[in-house]
Amino acid sequence: MPYKITTDQTEMNIDAIHQYLSRSYWAENVPKHVVCKAIANSLCFGVFYVEEDAKEQQVGFARLITDYATFAYLADVYILEQHRGQGLSKQMMQKIIAHPQLQGLRRMMLATQDAHGLYEQFGFTPLTDQAMFMQLWTPNVYRQTS
Repeated sequence: MPYKITTDQTEMNIDAIHQYLSRSYWAENVPKHVVCKAIANSLCFGVFYVEEDAKEQQVGFARLITDYATFAYLADVYILEQHRGQGLSKQMMQKIIAHPQLQGLRRMMLATQDAHGLYEQFGFTPLTDQAMFMQLWTPNVYRQTS
């Protein structure tokens, strides 16, 4: 298989990740320095296409904000459009769910507009008591700081 998934921070292609996230619906216009800081403070999973000459291209990404003991928030999950349909998002989710540092967590959360079917395959469900959860949300924060 010409793909690999790694958690090695030194292999993450910040430019490629920023390029995708800055055009995504959830992080549109995110500044590069914010992406750098987020990656540095998260457990990251990179999906790479390994070309015949051994050159690697980052084609997917996910990161977890976690204390490694009780809680994790899954964010910034993507596979580049031209690499979709090959099961890469499922493979990445399998690696995430099985990661040794994430075992025994009480809760893992995420937010998605369009990938409920993927996450349901891994046991994610809608919030059972939405009134219990609160948020401080600034949806236009990247436009304000640009």
